[in-house]
Order: sequence, then C-alpha cells, then structure tokens
Amino acid sequence: MLVLTRKVGEQILIGDDIVITVLDSRGEGIRIGIDAPRGVKIQREEVLRAVTEANLAAAAADAAGADALKALLQSGAVVITDEGPKGPPGA
Repeated sequence: MLVLTRKVGEQILIGDDIVITVLDSRGEGIRIGIDAPRGVKIQREEVLRAVTEANLAAAAADAAGADALKALLQSGAVVITDEGPKGPPGA
C-alpha cells in the first residue's frame, strides 16, 4: 500500500486518466474528489460489503423458502386461497 500525505487542493494521479483531489479536511476525515472515465467503477467499500451481505441473506432466504415450497408440494397439501381450494387434480 502506498501512503501519501497531501494538503487541501493537492492531487494524486493514477495512470493517465484518474485524478484524486483533496477537497477539504474536517476533524478526522477528509473530502476527496475523483475524476475518472465513466467506465471505471468507483465504490465505497462499506456500501459494497452491505450489498453483498444483503444479497447473501436474500439468497439464503430464497433457498429456505424454495425447500419449504417443495416439501409442501410433495406432500400433496391443498392450498386455500381467496379463489377457493387449490391442490392436485382430484383432491
């Protein structure tokens, strides 16, 4: 990891087309501006981590729901809805 010290207004160049500018320093944090081509993904790590965790939780919930639905269907259970009973033919 490269560690640099920059002052407000100073820039860091990454390759030929990415420029990071220190905009402001406030307490323990700084504000930076990033100028990069549209095709370059720029993501905050904590947001990416939260989305990944939410996707994993949703996938696990879907798998559990799918297993429960399979078990219900295999049992031949009749499901009652507002439209009336639904189930296997002849039930």
